[in-house]
Amino acid sequence: MTTPFSGDRIILNDLGFYGYHGLFNEEAKLGQRFFIDLQCGVDLSAPGSTDEIGHTVSYADIYDVVKKTFETQRAKLIEALAQNICTALFEAFSDIDWVIVRVRKPEAPIAMVRGEAAIELHRVRPV
Repeated sequence: MTTPFSGDRIILNDLGFYGYHGLFNEEAKLGQRFFIDLQCGVDLSAPGSTDEIGHTVSYADIYDVVKKTFETQRAKLIEALAQNICTALFEAFSDIDWVIVRVRKPEAPIAMVRGEAAIELHRVRPV
């Protein structure tokens, strides 16, 4: 295993979803946009040298796990949403050693003219 958060990685940025996560009743009822940035630590030396999909984790499959988790596990906090995504990725892909996930909430219920609220989790595969 590589040093956490270094080395090869699969990156998916700016994944947009519409969901019903949040503390307030309006968020659960009306929903809002969320954006997810993701890095997964995976040894990419085999697919880099063989050019074979069977030697890597498919970023399309990673996306499918993130989408399913986002859509089926409602969370009050974006921290819990991000943790759910990390857990699901570790369960689905044994080759992923670590995950960095950022959840961005551009319509957070705070009085900002521009910007977004966001959190970022760094997780290493549990032993």
